[in-house]
Amino acid sequence: MSPAPIQEKWWKNSIIYQIYPASFKDSNGDGVGDIPGIISQLDYIQSLGVDVVWLCPMYDSPQIDMGYDISDYESVYAPYGTVEDMERLIEACHSRGLRIILDLVVNHTSDQHQWFKESRSSKDSPKRDWYIWRPAKYDSNGNRKPPNNWRAVFGGSAWEWDETTQEYYLHLFCVEQPDINWENAQVRQAVYASAMEFWLKKGVDGFRVDTVNMYSKDPAFSDAPILNPKSDTQPAFSLFCNGPRIHEYLSEMYEVLDKYDAMTVGELPQTPTLEGVLRYVSAEKKQLNMVFSFDVVDLGMGKDYKFLTTPRSWTLPELKEAIARAQNILKGTDGWTTVFMENHDQGRSISRFGSDKTPELRDASARMLAMFQCTLSGTQFVYQGQEIGMVNAPEEWPIEEYKDVDSTNYYHMVREMSNNDPAQLKTAMQALQHLARDHSRLPMQWSADANAGFSSPTSEKPWMRPHDNYTEINVQAQQNDPSSVLSFWKKMMRLRKEYSDSFVFGIFEMLDEQNPNVFSYLKQSKRGTMLVALNFSDTPQKLEQRSDLQGRDLKLLLSTAAGEASVSEELRPFEGRIYQVAALPN
Repeated sequence: MSPAPIQEKWWKNSIIYQIYPASFKDSNGDGVGDIPGIISQLDYIQSLGVDVVWLCPMYDSPQIDMGYDISDYESVYAPYGTVEDMERLIEACHSRGLRIILDLVVNHTSDQHQWFKESRSSKDSPKRDWYIWRPAKYDSNGNRKPPNNWRAVFGGSAWEWDETTQEYYLHLFCVEQPDINWENAQVRQAVYASAMEFWLKKGVDGFRVDTVNMYSKDPAFSDAPILNPKSDTQPAFSLFCNGPRIHEYLSEMYEVLDKYDAMTVGELPQTPTLEGVLRYVSAEKKQLNMVFSFDVVDLGMGKDYKFLTTPRSWTLPELKEAIARAQNILKGTDGWTTVFMENHDQGRSISRFGSDKTPELRDASARMLAMFQCTLSGTQFVYQGQEIGMVNAPEEWPIEEYKDVDSTNYYHMVREMSNNDPAQLKTAMQALQHLARDHSRLPMQWSADANAGFSSPTSEKPWMRPHDNYTEINVQAQQNDPSSVLSFWKKMMRLRKEYSDSFVFGIFEMLDEQNPNVFSYLKQSKRGTMLVALNFSDTPQKLEQRSDLQGRDLKLLLSTAAGEASVSEELRPFEGRIYQVAALPN
């Protein structure tokens, strides 16, 4: 093995497995996944070769936004279990050598949180300033208007009128998710104590930090530039992301985390430049350990509304450019980066970047994408079901099967604005079938039994319909099959650890940048050079050799397809290969 350099932090060479509690494993037959269900599958998780479990929000919540609307940071959503169950999960992870991180959601709370209930009770409430309240504006006809034209992430105004106190409060997400006022030092200390230290003292090893760059807003709350003159609301990311005090707040948060040697990975949208990202992840700055940049997963999304697009509206050179931006964080800096293509907010990567049209292409592209992820530098994140090749819900599923507020809000908006036009609704459904968050939230496919083995066959109907292909794609069918997608993921994760100097810490160098079908790159390290070549198409492709590699011996380390393959042979559809490049002769 080639372990991480001694001085490196544990989280750099870790592979992190993300769990969405509602959809992972139902232990008690109520149709909803739960913490005892997760505990029951820890041996499976350990068998993958991962190092860390990341648990999406399990806190008490009205579940308007699937737990990202938290009503009590120190309690657990009852269908998931109890605080005692969480303590057992933390201990069960640690006893297996696994670490565990939680979601930290502190840009906003639920409107059912006691803090907000007190804040909205009166203008004189001691907690009034714990949230962001503003008086109404009025037009020339005396009509009441929100304080500005900001659009909420899920559509509509980012402001909600409160009849009791006759003011608006800010909610960048759902109406039921009021934004915390981070300008108030008292509320920041309450956040650190309740949302962070309560769980750090119980042994959690860190946090994925939700919407980490939204805490500091434009203090003037200016109107956003008008991109769509026909709309009353406008995208306002430039005014509520990366605000003037954000780095001050994160430095303060780091002081709390550092006492526990806790890791952080921040969700960092709308930060496209290397300089902007480094302000968050530079080790010298002491703010965050790493971030999720959205360059890759945002490919093909609409600019005004993410669903206002057509499926697969991206090119391979665009994907290469996005990957290079994330990989280049490691070139000559003290920053760190992440590797991911799926999470709870994205469609499945095979459906977006591979092919789910036939079983053969689906499995081939699943292996190719596994090789892709496992050979990129940074801390790797794998989302539940990704390791068995789960794909988006079928095209024929109706809107009634979609549960996510983001999906249903968009569909209802299109229906209202188009006066129920069938053509526009069909276009909306095509976009949802490609990009909706619902796809990642379908129940985990454990077996060919009823309910995909997620719930017992006699249990309540699962909260989301299992994918129709669960009898074909499931853990049980793949576990002992050496040719399965699951077996290939395990092989790639072992290889990633064995050659960590190249695949985790190595320097990325793009090759053949404009090739529309093949993504090839070098991974350079002190140990040597690796060549990775990936066919992102469903047709055979020639592997172009760069002049400085000609004459150097290329030894095939691994192919996603069976058998040996020389560098002169065409890449098969969705095939990936790794070659070891011989050193130059002296």
